[in-house]
Amino acid sequence: MSKFNKDSVGGTLTVVVLLSLVCSLIVAGAAVLLKPAQEIQKQLDKQKNILQAAGLLQKNTNVQETYAKFIEPKIVDLATGDYVDGMKNFDAKASAKNPATSVAIAAEDDKAGIKVRSKFAEVYLVRDEAGKVTQVVLPMYGNGLWSIMYGLVAVQTDANTINGITYYEQGETAGLGGEIANPNWQKYFVGKKLFNDTNEVALRVGKNASSDKEHGVDALSGATLTSNGVDGSFKYWFGPNGFGPYLAKFKAEGAN
Repeated sequence: MSKFNKDSVGGTLTVVVLLSLVCSLIVAGAAVLLKPAQEIQKQLDKQKNILQAAGLLQKNTNVQETYAKFIEPKIVDLATGDYVDGMKNFDAKASAKNPATSVAIAAEDDKAGIKVRSKFAEVYLVRDEAGKVTQVVLPMYGNGLWSIMYGLVAVQTDANTINGITYYEQGETAGLGGEIANPNWQKYFVGKKLFNDTNEVALRVGKNASSDKEHGVDALSGATLTSNGVDGSFKYWFGPNGFGPYLAKFKAEGAN
């Protein structure tokens, strides 16, 4: 039997293959072991963002306990505005990619520039200490300059007044469009009205929009296309093809 020569070409290749195999096994094993912790962190981040939009996140807030106490997630059929029972582990992104659970958006209606969306959405009822619903947190997303911008909007029980917003995932230019994630800009939305007296979406983000004290928020300086994306996201998601039917029922039937 010939002696294995690690310095030969064949020996070198064998060592490289074995080393690659060992490294692959280590990486795969680490990924499997870390997945539960990653899922827990992902869920914690989601809960944190919802609490932030609702104004329930303070410096020392226990996120899991506060979420469990005050937040009730519900799945909504966007076409009817009705709650849907029996849908567990709902994933809006996965649902939007599934032809059976998604709907294409007509170009003339696609103000958010997303082309397709899930037929359903997860909303979050916010209750007080007595169990009474005081607001609802709604997800929205739309195209900015460089990225899809994902946010949450908290709406009071009049289904019109904004309690708070947050953008938690976006890839806009730091210091310009990325300022959509800055709480100092987000606070300008608090107290604004989504709709006018004829129930049309009137919230507007644009240059000198704040001259409309009830519905306007000024665009970010130097970030026109990002600001336009935020404006389009509001117009789509709170219009008749988004949460319009749900908010109409939320208002008419009572939050509770």
